[in-house]
Formats: sequence, structure tokens, C-alpha cells
Amino acid sequence: MDANDYKVRLEIFEGPLDLLLYLIKKDEVDIQAISIVRITRQYLDYINTFKLLNIDLASEFIVMAANLMYLKSRTLLPRVEQPPEDDAADEDPRWDLIRQLIEYKKFKDAAGFLSLRAIEQEGRFEHQPDAPENPPDEPAPLAEVSIFDLIRAFQNVLKRFEKSHDFGDIIDDRFTVSDKIDFLLAHFAPGATRSFDALFQSATTKAEVIVTFLALLELMKLNQFIVRQSNLLGTIAIERRTHSANPEIQTATAVTAAPSLLCA
Repeated sequence: MDANDYKVRLEIFEGPLDLLLYLIKKDEVDIQAISIVRITRQYLDYINTFKLLNIDLASEFIVMAANLMYLKSRTLLPRVEQPPEDDAADEDPRWDLIRQLIEYKKFKDAAGFLSLRAIEQEGRFEHQPDAPENPPDEPAPLAEVSIFDLIRAFQNVLKRFEKSHDFGDIIDDRFTVSDKIDFLLAHFAPGATRSFDALFQSATTKAEVIVTFLALLELMKLNQFIVRQSNLLGTIAIERRTHSANPEIQTATAVTAAPSLLCA
């Protein structure tokens, strides 16, 4: 698959600090105990995956990648060889980043708290409720499943696929994203649920794995599929909506008119 054949247009509202906090939470470590070497490697893995999928990234992600690589190089240098612009020779080069992360987390936690209070306050006044956006029998999508969760799951699938497949054989693989959208719609009955990993069981090439994931992202943008996760970093399940928000969509020809996906 030519990288220029398809470009994912996602509205990624999370920034580089959100990704770093996600990686820290995933590793279950304290912010002040982060390993620059480890977190830089994980961060660059995500950046490389975004590039593999041809997903547009804000410049802030690239700036943070350069900053992490600089901090990593400083961390590996002996004290006597630290750059001359360091005023305090004994200061840990991680502290500027750690302070940023701590302050950013405080603001995020405060914003989350205020959001919950606003929701609680809305319930204190009697009013005629609006019609629910989703039917009562269909749970709302889990907002906690962010683009970072999906990328992590995709990375795991890709790693397992590369270990279990021999790339010595040349296979004529000309699947497109449109093909895979049609395939997923045909094999997912409304209301059906499957594990994320099950989407890739029939894939025979790395390119097919990639276009299948891109097709899933498009179907989420079209509000056809929703993502569920039982707990933080848990198994991801994919469910096709029972009541389609776009009932006229039958094939992938409507992809170009899809709205942006909010993964927050």
C-alpha cells in the first residue's frame, strides 16, 4: 500500500503532553520517577505508528519528540560532559519536563472536576429532557477509549502479526480502505460485537492489517462503529451500532463525506 494512497484525517484533540501522561499511566509509574530513555522510546513508537498510518500530526508532537531525544542524550552523558549552558550542574535534566507534566495534569484534573460538577448541577433543575442522541437500549460510546488506546492495540496486533508471518513470500495484496469498509459492514450485523484483535485474523499481509485498521477508523468517523473498553488498558471491543446514524450509507463511497472523529 502506497503511503500516499490514503491519509487519515482525524481531529486529535490530545496533545504531546496527553500522550506522555498516557504512557506514564500505562506503565503505572509516578511522574517524578519517569525514565527518559523508556518514555522517549515509547513516544517515538507512537509517532512512527502515526506516520505508518499516514495520520496528520500537529507540529507540537514533533517538537516534543526532538525535546525528548535531547533530554535522553543529556541523561546518557556523564556529569562532566553536560552542555555548558547548564547553570546547575547537579540538576536532573528531566525536571523541566516533569514540572510541565505535573502542572498540565493539575489543569486536566481540575477541568475534569469542573465538568463533573457542571453535569451534576444540570440535574438540580427540573426540565423537559431532550430526546436521547442514542436509543435507550444502546449504551453511549466510551470516551475513555482515545486514539492512543487504539494505536496501542494496533501496535500489539502488528507486532504479533510480524512475529507469526513469513514475509519471504510475495503476496499480491491490493486491498483498499474502501474494500475493507465494505468487508466490515458485510461481516458485522447491527449490534454485533467482536474483539479488536478478531478484525485482523484473516489478514495475510502487513498492508492488509493497516488498511483494516484505517477502515475501522473511517467507520467510527461515520458513526457506524463504537469502541468499548471494560477497564483502563483493558481489552478493546468493537460494536456496530444497532441504529445507524447514517442509514443511507451502504458502501465505502460515502467515506469522503465523513465528519471528523473526536477521540477524547
